[in-house]
Amino acid sequence: MKLQELNARGQSSVSTVSSTRLIRARSKSINFVSTKYESLDYDICENMLVVDEERSKGYNYIMQINIIRYILFLVIGLLVGLITLFIDFSIQFLTQPKYRILRVLTDECHKHCYIYLYVVWCLLVMVPTAIGSFLAIYVESESSGSGVPAVLCYLNGVSMPRMMTLKTLVCKVAGVICAVVAGLGAGKEGPLIHIGTIIGGLIPSMNIPNRKISSYMNYFQNDKERRDFSAGGAAAGVAAAFGAPIGGVLMSLEEGTSFWSVLLMWRIFICGIISSFFFNFFLSWHHGHSGKMAYDELFFFGKFSDAELRYEVFELPLFILMGAIGGLIGALCVELNMWLTVFRSRFIKKKWQKFLEAMMVAFITVNFGVFSIYAMSNVCLPVNYRPDNAVQVNCKENEVNIQSYFWFQIQENMLKHLLHSPIAVFQAVPLLVHLLLYSIMILLTTGLSISAGLFIPNLIVGALWGRLFCIGLKYLFPHADWIIPGKYALVGAAVQLAGMVRCTISLSVVVIEATGNITFALPVMFALATTKWIGDFISEGVYEMQINLRGLPILPTDPPPLTSNITAEEIMSTSVVTIPTCVVVAEVLAKLKNTNFHCFPVVGQSTLVNTQDPDFLIPYGQLEGLILRSQLIVLLMNKAFEESHPADFETRLNMFRKAYACQQVDVESLELTTAEKEMVLDLRAYMNPSPYSVRAVTSLPRIFRLFRSLGLRHIIVVNNVNQVVGIVTRKDLARFRLWVHRGNMRLKELRVHS
Repeated sequence: MKLQELNARGQSSVSTVSSTRLIRARSKSINFVSTKYESLDYDICENMLVVDEERSKGYNYIMQINIIRYILFLVIGLLVGLITLFIDFSIQFLTQPKYRILRVLTDECHKHCYIYLYVVWCLLVMVPTAIGSFLAIYVESESSGSGVPAVLCYLNGVSMPRMMTLKTLVCKVAGVICAVVAGLGAGKEGPLIHIGTIIGGLIPSMNIPNRKISSYMNYFQNDKERRDFSAGGAAAGVAAAFGAPIGGVLMSLEEGTSFWSVLLMWRIFICGIISSFFFNFFLSWHHGHSGKMAYDELFFFGKFSDAELRYEVFELPLFILMGAIGGLIGALCVELNMWLTVFRSRFIKKKWQKFLEAMMVAFITVNFGVFSIYAMSNVCLPVNYRPDNAVQVNCKENEVNIQSYFWFQIQENMLKHLLHSPIAVFQAVPLLVHLLLYSIMILLTTGLSISAGLFIPNLIVGALWGRLFCIGLKYLFPHADWIIPGKYALVGAAVQLAGMVRCTISLSVVVIEATGNITFALPVMFALATTKWIGDFISEGVYEMQINLRGLPILPTDPPPLTSNITAEEIMSTSVVTIPTCVVVAEVLAKLKNTNFHCFPVVGQSTLVNTQDPDFLIPYGQLEGLILRSQLIVLLMNKAFEESHPADFETRLNMFRKAYACQQVDVESLELTTAEKEMVLDLRAYMNPSPYSVRAVTSLPRIFRLFRSLGLRHIIVVNNVNQVVGIVTRKDLARFRLWVHRGNMRLKELRVHS
């Protein structure tokens, strides 16, 4: 009743009738929370075994664990840097002959060879697209897309099946190479975040033959440690992709990690430094400037001089205006992506349909390139600014076709040319044509069944309309010497990306680090802040949109406002299965097989209560502790109920940690004899004796903050005498969603289904 009253009150105060209808129409496709995603448990189970381990091993053991932890962060940073280097070199190695072939065929092509050129171009785009799409559809579906939404959910506390496996890593690396080589509207930077997260999650689970080191590695076999390593890997991915270790740390903390401390930030920072260092070191060697770590080509956006980024105070309103434009364009792109994603989920479900869609997008990409080059064959560029593979077509001897300038080079080089070329190089019409065609390519590629990111493509789109903005200023003020195209292209690139992903603080730092110039930080910050405000006023970011469409039970930073009158009693589940501290094995087995619950409160004797009150909460017994489904299965698999079972804490702890490392927790695999089923299992040494619990009158915001800040999986609800009356899970909180759309706000209760 309270929720309906709240919605009615919110509708009258912050929503009009038309806006409410709009929100309902938009919510039909995303108004649910999926039950197939479980939660991770970032809260350490401090049972008797853990206490005995700490008491027995002392401070020396903790110091050794800390040293190994730092070594693992260093290894993660190194591996992410090397894999980024491998991807970068592979893309260059494969794209150079591709563009060389197209250049030779185009330059030497006359009237009767256009079909041959067209067929070759189709093959050079569609073959790598087919390989990348095949990997994402038929081999490992979790390698599809950028992977950033899955990373955000994992760091938030959602268990993402198959997200962090070796097969996903291999498919992700190969898929992103294929997508970029094909020339789709795709980048490698987003997938690198996913790749870094996978490496961070896999490193603690390595099988090391050395017995002593392996015993130390067992310490890291839990969700909390794996989350910290994954956060370091995500930051290392950003650091290697943009050459921005500080920006990587901030992006990991701003967008993903739900819990952070100064110590964790320091470890992530080290991971980012190592990743960026090794990537830049080998890249400088590849460019023939071995060891020169300040080499201009190492900067992602290219080295900007102070003269290129000088600005006057009266330009700040122009940068703010660009930020507003970026917010509007970003919100529009998110809306279009949402409708396209909904269309795909309804009509493109089968694997062959997804593969055919990828081939169609590749075919459209080829036709866009052919059309723009030959439709604008007389729009030329002086040969001084010619990239390696630009073609002449109908241009004069000392000129090249300007559209081939865009199509026949890798994306990073195109972006650098847009940022650093003089204003006279690019005319308005070619920029506008490529802006429209490339924007359509990005729209079609985002959400496609292939490993593809959206960072670089959106930076290019922003740089394109940023130069158009500069050309417009030059038309209005033809004699102004403060109109420099590079700075407007840079601001356009930054706000376009921010309009899509809505990260401001980290992106500001990434831009500063990637340009090698701090003097331009203030205009970028003004523009990005404006983009964030405008974009959030209209819609959510693209990653939040994708998360909502999948029904992932992610918890935002803050609880929904105006929900303090909703209590635990109203949102909790009263279907609780409890277990006594000492229980017969057959009873445990029956509860595991007959329910799909992942949490069992351990209770003492329950008290029978006779009452006719329909609102009375029936107690399940005095709360003694909490034990997880996975723990019970491990105990039964290892026959912990037998008298011969090892009693030392280290052996018993390792059986849980080894089971976590190999994920062998399947109730169907249990084979117990009749005699074993009659034995008694004592849970007191294994259960969490101090689980988090709240009273039934606790408000939703308070429960929400406990879940979000502590990374909990369950909270037990008790009455005044500490008897279990219910349980709250992540899905019980995630179904309350605050919808903000075009200035209207409303609390909605989402459906929970599979």
